[in-house]
Amino acid sequence: MDESVTLVRRGALGVLAAAGVVAVLVGVAFTGATAAVAVGDPGALVRWGLPAVETLTELAAALTLGALLLAVAVLPRRGPGPAAPTATPARSASDRTAADGSAWPRSLVLAGVAAGAWTVLSVVHLVLAYASVAGASPAAPGFGDELAVFVTQIDLGRTLLSVTTVAAVVTALALVVATPTGAGWTAALALVALWQLGQTGHAAGAASHELATSAMVLHLVSAAVWIGALAALALLERRLGTDVVPAVARYSVVAGWCVAGVAVSGVVNSVLRLGGLEGLSTRYGLLLVVKVLLFGALALLGLAHRRVTIPRLGGARGGLLFWRVVLVELAVMGAVSGVAVALGSSPPPVPDVAVTDTSPAYVLTGHALPPEPTALRWLTEWRWDVLMACAAAAGIVVYLRWVRRLHRRGDAWPWPRTVSWVLGMLLFAWTTSGGPSVYGHVLFSAHMIQHMVLVMVVPLFVATSAPVTLLLRAVPARAATLPGDTSRGPREWVLTLVHSHVGRFVAHPVVAAVNFAGSMVLFYYSGMFEWSLRSQVGHLFMVVHFTLAGYLFVNALAGVDPGPSRPPYPMRLLLLFATMAFHAFFGVALVGGEGLLVADWFGLTGRPWGPSAIRDQQLGGSIAWGIGEIPTLALAIVVAVQWTRDDERTARRRDRRADRDGDAEMAEYNAMLGRLAERDAPR
Repeated sequence: MDESVTLVRRGALGVLAAAGVVAVLVGVAFTGATAAVAVGDPGALVRWGLPAVETLTELAAALTLGALLLAVAVLPRRGPGPAAPTATPARSASDRTAADGSAWPRSLVLAGVAAGAWTVLSVVHLVLAYASVAGASPAAPGFGDELAVFVTQIDLGRTLLSVTTVAAVVTALALVVATPTGAGWTAALALVALWQLGQTGHAAGAASHELATSAMVLHLVSAAVWIGALAALALLERRLGTDVVPAVARYSVVAGWCVAGVAVSGVVNSVLRLGGLEGLSTRYGLLLVVKVLLFGALALLGLAHRRVTIPRLGGARGGLLFWRVVLVELAVMGAVSGVAVALGSSPPPVPDVAVTDTSPAYVLTGHALPPEPTALRWLTEWRWDVLMACAAAAGIVVYLRWVRRLHRRGDAWPWPRTVSWVLGMLLFAWTTSGGPSVYGHVLFSAHMIQHMVLVMVVPLFVATSAPVTLLLRAVPARAATLPGDTSRGPREWVLTLVHSHVGRFVAHPVVAAVNFAGSMVLFYYSGMFEWSLRSQVGHLFMVVHFTLAGYLFVNALAGVDPGPSRPPYPMRLLLLFATMAFHAFFGVALVGGEGLLVADWFGLTGRPWGPSAIRDQQLGGSIAWGIGEIPTLALAIVVAVQWTRDDERTARRRDRRADRDGDAEMAEYNAMLGRLAERDAPR
């Protein structure tokens, strides 16, 4: 078995890279993407080298992120630190070395090496990308000066340079960090680079830019984690020892979510690129069919792992079967990656710039002006945000699975909390993809509705559903399922965040209240508001920040999740009303204001319907003032009910203690009064 598994380990990278390069070269040859052009041809080296280097670059990025993910949440970690073993590990009964914890630090070394390769390949990719865009050979005179202009003044060049820089920083960090927290920050930085890559290619020029880029980011990240983590597991096989069983089981869960992310984002991208079923008859469409078939094969291999190989992984023959299937899986993954790059390098049936709408609304927002809003259209107008919709769907699935886990072991979970969570997630999806999102791009009042729902209504549902409490009850600690394991799963990461200095600070009731109210003023009366309108990243920041700020505030006053040290109930109500008074002043300021916020946006939408921009802004102030009172009243009622129940529990507790000790406290109190009376009596 050892020789066969060693062959799998040594061949993992070669198979992955070779399959990817062969697939991309065949793909671009099939679509004609590498055909020479009469004017501005950069040469065969650039035409054929660019897709091959791009494939290798993406595979190196995937291996980097995958190895970091293993350190962040998958691999068992032994002892307080990542020190390597000093002695030869002993053999177990299944002919596998006993776990010694060396796989965890090796995953960081692997991530650093992969990130170094990613950096070098990114430099080559940058040079070839400019040569392709400029139609010039890298050896041409003046190429270096022109390249400098490309990376400093052109969006694509700046993005590729930024990705290269981030990859270099990830290389350094991965080789020096030695804790799960450090690995987590490094992985987050790698995700930033992948996010930037998702803004390039066909997605950057698609008519539905926001939808296309969101889907591409989800596609890239899901595929990178899926492929990179499996390749890293194969390379670390010798170091895993008996820890291979829990490591593979944890990876299997992650892979399942990655498959879902790749599938959903792939469908969205395909619909945007093909434009209809007739697009399948083109060479681009046929290559897309090949990619779908390869993806289906990967899904079947993953199912075979779950049904056959993973249950047998503890035995010698079962382990050999698992790694052989992994080698086949990596070959198919490499082929899928190559086909994906070939598709990205080939012109789709729907041109990147398919809409020639020159209306003011389209020029500003990238979308046609929606019809005049009505009560029904608030429910029927949708413009999907793939990331937010998937987050809401995943939230519902995970919550319901945790509740089911509790019920299976005989533990109860209040059904109103489950209903509250589902309603909160559905409301979140509607707010970020439905009417408030559609009209929020052209109406300040609609934007304010979106803001108020995100910051006040959704958090009320989320906080009362107690997701952190459910997590702590449903998900066992890593050390409980694998003795000696100090790695971090979802439970450990949440507890680390909740009990960290930053977590305790932002969850403090006063800080949460200041953040809740103060960030609103800072957001609307600074450039951040315009940033959220013009940038997808800014919009995402707005959604996440205000939803989280609302949750922290509501949880500090009426939640049950751990984190804040909650004040007495009278102080909670006082803090609530003080915060809402500040919020009302903000609304009144908007109602009475005559200066238009982001005038070069809301003043230039070209709406033939609805009030003027300044009147609509004043309406938005009324909404901020008026609608905010409803969830405030609901929150005040929740706090009052909790106060009453707390008093009742305290009274029952005192009654039980009195029954146990014969009301000793009251007897002692009466005795004290008697002594005082005797002392004060005239003598």
